[in-house]
Amino acid sequence: MAKELKDLTKRSEDYSKWYNELVVKADLAEQSAVRGCMVIKPYGYAIWEKMQQTLDRMFKETGVQNAYFPLLIPKSFLCREAEHVEGFAKECAVVTHYRLKNDPDGNGVIVDPAARLEEELIVRPTSETIIWGTYKNWIHSYRDLPLLINQWANVMRWEMRTRMFLRTSEFLWQEGHCAHATAEESEKRTKQMINVYADFAEKCMAIPVVKGVKTANERFAGAVNTYTIEAMMQDGKALQSGTSHNLGQNFAKAFDVTFMNKENKPEYVWANSWGVSTRLMGALIMTHSDDNGLVLPPHLAPIQVVIVPIYKNNEQLEEISKAVEPIVAELKKLGVSVKYDDADNRRPGFKFADYELKGVPVRLAIGARDLENGTVEIMRRDTLEKETVALEGISQRIVNELEDIQQSLFDRALKLREERTYKVDSYDEFKEKIEQGGFFLCHWDGTPETEEKIKEDTKATIRCIPLDGEEEEGVCMVTGKPSKRRVVIARAY
Repeated sequence: MAKELKDLTKRSEDYSKWYNELVVKADLAEQSAVRGCMVIKPYGYAIWEKMQQTLDRMFKETGVQNAYFPLLIPKSFLCREAEHVEGFAKECAVVTHYRLKNDPDGNGVIVDPAARLEEELIVRPTSETIIWGTYKNWIHSYRDLPLLINQWANVMRWEMRTRMFLRTSEFLWQEGHCAHATAEESEKRTKQMINVYADFAEKCMAIPVVKGVKTANERFAGAVNTYTIEAMMQDGKALQSGTSHNLGQNFAKAFDVTFMNKENKPEYVWANSWGVSTRLMGALIMTHSDDNGLVLPPHLAPIQVVIVPIYKNNEQLEEISKAVEPIVAELKKLGVSVKYDDADNRRPGFKFADYELKGVPVRLAIGARDLENGTVEIMRRDTLEKETVALEGISQRIVNELEDIQQSLFDRALKLREERTYKVDSYDEFKEKIEQGGFFLCHWDGTPETEEKIKEDTKATIRCIPLDGEEEEGVCMVTGKPSKRRVVIARAY
């Protein structure tokens, strides 16, 4: 086995180092020449594309259409919604000039001081402002509503400490921006989209999530309410994996977006926005992968099955290839992504290690003796279990294995979350247990002061108020004041 394929730090030794190494070794991404930005490599981008394609289909099934808006936003636009600009001001990259010129001293190029922009432009940290500035021209009557738009784009948020996929200065995402005639319709859409994200996370990514509402401290800048899905990583930390924001009429008022209602009276529209990003790649890695490399759920794996021939000469290879050809054709017909790796520049052992590192869900190995016996060796990436099975009917066996792997990964992640979710009523007990990680269901008095104290004392935050949480009379673990329900508290990425 090649040295670079086996020298992966163990999760138990250094989880953060394991993650950083795995992103690079599995060929997902690498650091770029631009500080805080990454290059997403073809294999990593192939996974993102599968996420993108699935989500795009799910969005369109709800009536959403795609559009595209400018990367650059006039600074004055961000000034119109005070809470929004305050939330993003420290993360904005600003364009001040539009031209370079040769340095008179011969030191390359310099910014031309005569080419200063009349108004600075902001590289979009999010697109609410430019989109609502546009919607003013699109919306005039109740007949123009609802307006259901999504954008696939990149955004820039200047980050001091970065980690590939989880937190980079530039990242890829989608952002939906909807306009409605009533508050009820907007709230319904806001909840609908968090449910779309939850379905995607659980059914495609095999990641169980907690759906909830963010506290006032944690909600999106400029939102009336923020819904979230929170996932638990293997180290017990939470990862916010998708958000949907009810924006009320804040942005409509800031950009004067009105419509004539059915009573022929002007009214401000009601808005929501919702998004997920390449941070989902980080969630995928940290939820399922192990000390041998990536473990990918079949629904998102670029290669679901790899077939590796084992041969001594070209004659054996030809026989194996002839036997494998109809299997490959049948698998493709069944909608399975399959690769037959007969390349002669790498030994089978290297290929096994490489595909294991890259998380290919199912591997088949077939040699000359297997052909004689009518058998093939099958290995599942999630369990690393090998089995010799009949070659006849192998295509349907693989389809069944893929679905079983998908479900098994979800069940395993759910079991971990359940084992590491604790009900805690004592603040001393909480401060002790938070060190080991996990989700903590605790009573909270509802005040931002108490929330801030928890964060200062323990570096943990209130992740959400669970949507499925039942009312339960109790007292805040910090202040002893009355509380009507428990919230989810955890340390988070």
